[in-house]
Amino acid sequence: MDVFSRGNVPSSDLQIYTWMYATLKELTSLVKEVYPEARKKGTHFNFAIVFTDVKRPGYRVKKVGSTVSGREGTDDSVTLQLQKFQIGDYLDIAIISPNRSPPPSGHMRPY
Repeated sequence: MDVFSRGNVPSSDLQIYTWMYATLKELTSLVKEVYPEARKKGTHFNFAIVFTDVKRPGYRVKKVGSTVSGREGTDDSVTLQLQKFQIGDYLDIAIISPNRSPPPSGHMRPY
């Protein structure tokens, strides 16, 4: 969150142009095209929307779901539109390799 609050984006940013009805599974596929190390079966992708808070200065984070490379999951069909993503928001994706244990269910990396 510190990076966003300073008006920057993380150094490992990736710009994706997509539709609001894109699913988390489709976004996972786009990321895997660019980052070959994320193609390993069992890689976890945790998604969160980072957006400007209209009530107070700064950014807020909303967890939106997760996918796993090579496995079907309950969040695969979640869309950006369904999660109320708006143009200008950021999509934060934590990529966790299969040789590292993922965070417990319902917990993503701390913000």
